[in-house]
Amino acid sequence: MPATLLRQQPDTALPDAISIAEALAERLSLTAAERDHAGGHAAAEREWIRDSGLLTLSIPTQFGGQGASWAVVCQVIRILARADSALAHVFGFHHLQLAGLTLYGNAQQQRQLFEATVQDRLFWGNALNPLDKRTVARATPDGFILDGIKSFCSGSVGADWLTVSAWDEQAGAALIAVLPTSQAGITVHADWDAFGQRQTDSGNVHFDQVILRAGLVLQQPGQTPTPQATLRSQVAQLIMANLYLGIGQGAFDVARRYTREQSRPWFAAGVEKATDDPLLQHRYGDLWLLLRPADVLADHAAQLLDDALAKGALLSARERGEVAVAVAEAKVLSHRAGIEISNQMFELTGARATSARFGYDRFWRNARVHTLHDPVDYKVRDLGRYALNGSVPEPTAYS
Repeated sequence: MPATLLRQQPDTALPDAISIAEALAERLSLTAAERDHAGGHAAAEREWIRDSGLLTLSIPTQFGGQGASWAVVCQVIRILARADSALAHVFGFHHLQLAGLTLYGNAQQQRQLFEATVQDRLFWGNALNPLDKRTVARATPDGFILDGIKSFCSGSVGADWLTVSAWDEQAGAALIAVLPTSQAGITVHADWDAFGQRQTDSGNVHFDQVILRAGLVLQQPGQTPTPQATLRSQVAQLIMANLYLGIGQGAFDVARRYTREQSRPWFAAGVEKATDDPLLQHRYGDLWLLLRPADVLADHAAQLLDDALAKGALLSARERGEVAVAVAEAKVLSHRAGIEISNQMFELTGARATSARFGYDRFWRNARVHTLHDPVDYKVRDLGRYALNGSVPEPTAYS
């Protein structure tokens, strides 16, 4: 059974984390368009993240971490995503793997792996794709042997450790475990080729006769998760909501700056400055009304998640479901804000803003690719069910 969850201390971690994130985002923004065009692995920039100290942000203080709440972690993700949503994705998914240790791991696993993450400045990647059952686990007296392939493994290139899921055919269920990326038989492929989120290192990972020791298995095949353990999907969904929101905010900021500094008013507007055009003012007001509720609901969902985590094993299924509703609300609105603002910004900035030297198209491409992670329509359906009959979403890897 997972150890009792530790209450985080957001107030002490907030000022330093936010200022560090803002400085890091400013640094990333200087080369974001160029790196987005190039794609590939952002090795140097990932070292900037490592050097920032933010990789220990969500680790409890008793293990040497900063003990920040998810409200703080999500603010950092959002800040980074305004500048570079690909590396914000890698950063967020690092903390998702750490959340998995808290939610699935026992006390010994948590101490060993959290302390190693702090001391060795480990970067975590993801090879836990619940819909991809091509990696299979065969039980042995000492653990399991893993064979197969996993796709959409965000942050895997350059990661020190991976969270892995593998299908146990005999049990008819998956296990969840962790492994060092350097383990014999693990091959990480830098073959991510989507047109957005191009530096998320989200390619395939191959497993060839990989030995998985029993002590690194976080959840056995067929083990029924507790309500608190099922919060991992809510952590993942909230990370995505903040990524989408950060993209929307970043697109809004660059469009507003362009309009203020470079846009020319349309001749029929009868004004000297673009910012005095009443139609532009109206359109920016509409976009602002996409951002503001998404921002408020993302913060609200993060607070409910922190409250749920603080309850530990006492968390009820209903309380867990209320978190899922709040996260779904935030994700749907962030999804819409990211897509709409990154698209409509060009109608407000005009043809010159489409110049390749600006790279503004990256906001839409990044939003469009990442919002396909799981269908937003099913989130809206869940919210409709909640509105009509009060039912909360059933816990799955996506809800």
